[in-house]
Amino acid sequence: MAVELITKEDLNIFKTDLLNEIRQLIKPRGANLAQKEWLKSYEVRKLLSISPGKLQNMRVNGTIEFTQIGGLMFYKYDDIVKLMENNKSKNPFIARHGK
Repeated sequence: MAVELITKEDLNIFKTDLLNEIRQLIKPRGANLAQKEWLKSYEVRKLLSISPGKLQNMRVNGTIEFTQIGGLMFYKYDDIVKLMENNKSKNPFIARHGK
């Protein structure tokens, strides 16, 4: 029976490799929306946590830009980020109550 020794360095290398693989498995879920240039309506609703009616109102009143192809609406990810940046509030009361 052959005996193999595992050093602390071996364990550190294993740990680093394992963590990198776990990060690669987890990364696509959260990063997928951020990497796409164009988002569909359901993705925007999920990103902003809004209802379909709210998204429609935002389109109608010009709050959010979109492109329509057939019956599908597409939104640029960068436009969504700009929208959020432009509507940032420093006063938490205003952000919560809109006053």
